[in-house]
Amino acid sequence: MKLLLLLTLVGLAQGLQIRVPLRKMKSLRQRLQEQGLLESYLEQHPYNLAAKYFPGIAVEPLENYMDDEYFGTISIGTPPQEFTVVFDTGSSNLWVPSVFCSSPACSNHNRFNPTESSTFLSTNDTLFIAYGTGSMTGVLGYDTVNVAGINVRNQIFGLAETEPGDFFYYTPFDGILGLAFPSIASSGATPVFDNMMMENLVDRHLFSVYLSRDSQGGSFVLFGAIDPYYTTRGISWIPLSAETYWQITMESVSINGAPVACSSGCQAIVDTGTTLLAVPIRAFRTLMRRLGASSSGEISCEAISNLPNLIFHIHGKVFPVPPRAYVLRSNGYCTLGLQGMDTPTEEGELWILGDVFIREYYVIFDRANNKVGLSRL
Repeated sequence: MKLLLLLTLVGLAQGLQIRVPLRKMKSLRQRLQEQGLLESYLEQHPYNLAAKYFPGIAVEPLENYMDDEYFGTISIGTPPQEFTVVFDTGSSNLWVPSVFCSSPACSNHNRFNPTESSTFLSTNDTLFIAYGTGSMTGVLGYDTVNVAGINVRNQIFGLAETEPGDFFYYTPFDGILGLAFPSIASSGATPVFDNMMMENLVDRHLFSVYLSRDSQGGSFVLFGAIDPYYTTRGISWIPLSAETYWQITMESVSINGAPVACSSGCQAIVDTGTTLLAVPIRAFRTLMRRLGASSSGEISCEAISNLPNLIFHIHGKVFPVPPRAYVLRSNGYCTLGLQGMDTPTEEGELWILGDVFIREYYVIFDRANNKVGLSRL
């Protein structure tokens, strides 16, 4: 299903740029499926993808935690304590488990010990983040955060004290590093990339993401630069419709030249922390029917060659996603990389362009101009 990524961070020697290489691993969903446990696990752990994107619900969800996630190693403190974190453009906080956490989910993950860091500064501020499947609580502190050899000093971050439920227990990462805007950060915490910009630690106020389509690796997040190798077909710049998530306006979604969804326009969020294409329920059912999939998304692998492209119409241009991208293969089974999502009616139609979409494009997240750049791969 998505990529479960084990990620090693290295610095670039060329200027103030930070390249984060990524590689793929088997997902939790695949492991559960192989053991015949997936269906019962899903029944016991329901979640709502939309919870992340509306006020008062969730700021830091792991809606697709069973599929592959993009994650990498950072360090916090002096001397450094290492943590594996998800690089998530759909949230804004940095947090990791702490030694004060006694939840089972913390017991098998790295935990930050503030008494072992000479640069740690404590606060009396608390942190609470709700999820579709649980929540985390903790306290806020300041310390040096190292990303690919770049030290971000006095970075505020969350030290988790509780992580109820068991879905964190099974994840291969410790915490989350959010890359969205300060406006949605819990407790008003300044995001890591904002501090990178303020401290002039990056050449440019942007970062870019490339996710490879195969298992050979090559994926990366690049802070402070655009890699020209991935933009030879030009960059389409799309203005943000809100400076919260990386949110843009779509005109429609079509198949074979005919609109099938979002026909009156809708909002979309470009989110590395979401595996699939998250689609409003009504549009999801339409697409399932048009593409010949079952209600659970299963489809004949032999039918893939006859499936059409999904065409996303954004800012006057077309952005196709072919069937090789939106059909996911695992152990001889094929499923559509789409997931239905309930959204509050008053909010209008919202789509989440997760990794199924992002793998087709080199994506540039431009904070200087509040735009998203897409370059066809």
